[in-house]
Amino acid sequence: AAMRSRAEVDATLQTAKLNPAELLPAVHCLSFGPQAGSGECCLLQLEPALCAELEAGRSLVIRGEKNEHAVLCSKDKTYDMKMADTSNMLLFVPGCKTPEELNANPESCNVIHSQIAGFSKNYWELRRCRPKLKKLRKLLMEDPYEGPDSQKDQASTLSKYTTEDLLSLIQASEEEILHHLQVIDACKIEGYWRILDFDYEMKLLNHVTQLIDSESWPLSKVPLCACLEELGSLEPREMIEHILLSYGRKYVDDAGEVFFEMLEDKICRATAQMLLQNAVKFNLSEFEEVWQQSVPEGMTTRLDQLQGLALVDRSTRPETIFLLKVEDLPEDNQERFNSLFGIREKWSEVDITPYIQDLCAEKQTIGALLTKYARSSMLNGVKVYNSRRPIS
Repeated sequence: AAMRSRAEVDATLQTAKLNPAELLPAVHCLSFGPQAGSGECCLLQLEPALCAELEAGRSLVIRGEKNEHAVLCSKDKTYDMKMADTSNMLLFVPGCKTPEELNANPESCNVIHSQIAGFSKNYWELRRCRPKLKKLRKLLMEDPYEGPDSQKDQASTLSKYTTEDLLSLIQASEEEILHHLQVIDACKIEGYWRILDFDYEMKLLNHVTQLIDSESWPLSKVPLCACLEELGSLEPREMIEHILLSYGRKYVDDAGEVFFEMLEDKICRATAQMLLQNAVKFNLSEFEEVWQQSVPEGMTTRLDQLQGLALVDRSTRPETIFLLKVEDLPEDNQERFNSLFGIREKWSEVDITPYIQDLCAEKQTIGALLTKYARSSMLNGVKVYNSRRPIS
């Protein structure tokens, strides 16, 4: 394209009936560069916090396998990526000056020639979303760890996962993944993240609780060293320590010795899971009796310890309880509600809350979720929720 002169610019302004006095004296003449049409550019709209991440030299990562919707992750947050169209053509002009940067002095009647390097009619819009962590547990459950003597473990051809593997497979930020590994009590064995087989976990916990009982230690002060000494001949020391970390709160006393305060709610919950996993339904009063007898002395069982693990059915005679684990339910909101309404037609808010709590987005309430996915009605003076759509 031939370069325009100032005279040509002024002639064009006159033809367009524009008054040069009302415009900035500097003129931008744009022409398309040779590469402009190749469509190599993608635009990404960032909120200020993400922009600051990049400016500080940190990286953002796009995660997802071929069959998954892409998400973008910073070090500690996950964002959904959605393509947004714009009615205006967006032009990329390197070194482009904004009106604020141009001189308003009439003497500087310069003509600036700029080349358009590319253009776009759309951009990626980011929305903060829940990390997609269900797959993490699913991958680790392909090959749960059954202990050092397990023949299955030595012969296993199933893939095991390092932190790097999980970062490339799970659609969540590094901090969210590492936090969730703690939540699900995963442990690193020979460099790979593993979840303990539930029966093996219970065997380890049993060793610890029996030792506490035989030594008459207070549940709030279980010494690490003595546990490792006594139980080290039965199981690997790192497994004993892992079970103490999973079911206890670690602290150091004034003399520098490490102790654990055993977590009553977590131990009671695991014991209930062990009792319930072999029965379809359990008579509630019988279950409560057996459960209290099965936990370590000095611990008290309460039904609210079983939120998101078991569900009580008060409509049957006698009342029953059965295993329903929140981690076994779908991750997608609509599928989760379909699944819950398939299990029970009408739910009270108290009963359904533990099963939908994890679906709440930032600042979203349980009430808002229920309004969107369920219909409310009154049943014997209690507000209950049922499906907005017919459940097949």
